Amino acid sequence: MAGLGAAVDLARAGIAAELIDGAAQAGGRCRSYHDPQLGRTIDNGNHLVLSGNRAVNDYLATIGASDWLSGPLHADFAFVDRQTGARWAVRVNDGRLPWWIFRDGRRVPGTRAGDYLRFGRLLGAGAAETVGDRVAPRGAVWDKLIEPILLAVLNTAVADGSARLTAAVMRESLAMGGRASRPRIAEPTLAAAFVDPALAWLEGQGARLTLGRRLRALKFADDRVVALDFGAGEEPLASDESVILAVPPWVAESLVPDLVVPDVFRAIVNAHFAYTPPAGVAPMLGVIGGTAEWIFAFPDRLSVTVSAADHLVDTDRADLAATFWADIAAIHGLPATLPPWQIVKEKRATFAATPEQDAKRPPAQTRWRNLFLAGDWTQTGLPATIEGALRSGETAARLARGRALG
Repeated sequence: MAGLGAAVDLARAGIAAELIDGAAQAGGRCRSYHDPQLGRTIDNGNHLVLSGNRAVNDYLATIGASDWLSGPLHADFAFVDRQTGARWAVRVNDGRLPWWIFRDGRRVPGTRAGDYLRFGRLLGAGAAETVGDRVAPRGAVWDKLIEPILLAVLNTAVADGSARLTAAVMRESLAMGGRASRPRIAEPTLAAAFVDPALAWLEGQGARLTLGRRLRALKFADDRVVALDFGAGEEPLASDESVILAVPPWVAESLVPDLVVPDVFRAIVNAHFAYTPPAGVAPMLGVIGGTAEWIFAFPDRLSVTVSAADHLVDTDRADLAATFWADIAAIHGLPATLPPWQIVKEKRATFAATPEQDAKRPPAQTRWRNLFLAGDWTQTGLPATIEGALRSGETAARLARGRALG
């Protein structure tokens, strides 16, 4: 998404980029594919964005895909306790004044307004502080709202996560009110919303796309990249050409001398089940006390996502499917018989969003005047999210544009 975001930003400025992707499809981890085992098109993972994500909104509006996101009219988050069967919903009011925390039926049951106010301490966090340094990781609000949501955002054990990154997300969502905090899910698929419309729009702007061509090396001379090597010899760059490197951090580290990048990663495990959800099922449901953490109901399937899933990533796939379906069946009152399933594991889904790893994220600008970095692992000021990836692409593109204009 960082590469596509950069290409879209360049095209908006009248510059037609050439996109070269080492994979067989564009979009990186934001991808969809037809799974023969399910007989359905599924996403590699259940990626969520928020209504206040500025870069996501700009990107989708540009490529004509704003209507491909769905979600509730308001910032409502439904939860269930797997052990007790208790259900509740947190319903954030639209405006910036958080009066929802003063209303029963809008906050976590059994909590008071003061239980929420302490989390405002996160907004003043320093770069080296963890979430646990700023707030005590306990209590009903923590267990039943803050931890499950922040775990999905950070993909890292929340108490160990960067308080600075958490604060950045809070400032752009809850601190802005419910209008900026509404959850949005791509329907019918990630590719249909974020990738396919972008490729069609970019083609209309004169951009070129080559798939399945992996960059093997960069050649440097003085203060610039002078050639690219895709395995068949060096291909020289013109003096006015720039390179935006939108690849995973471990690949960038192998291509760029002395580059410091995040080197600790966290897994995400997703499960997809070929079962049409019954009417009335919540599109997105947080699970407390289960193995599943979030259950997503799409028109033709039920899906599960578990973040910071290093403890599950080596578990047998069939065992995972049975465990996840047991959660789904108990929560939604469905038959215990396991339907067709697919497990998708991303062992290095994101960098660990700790202060130590955040400090290793490089800026988009490099010491070579025509080389710029893009990716959710660069210094975006946000955790590894679609919003962060798109912002990194914008930043790299604007630096490249500035060089061209200069």
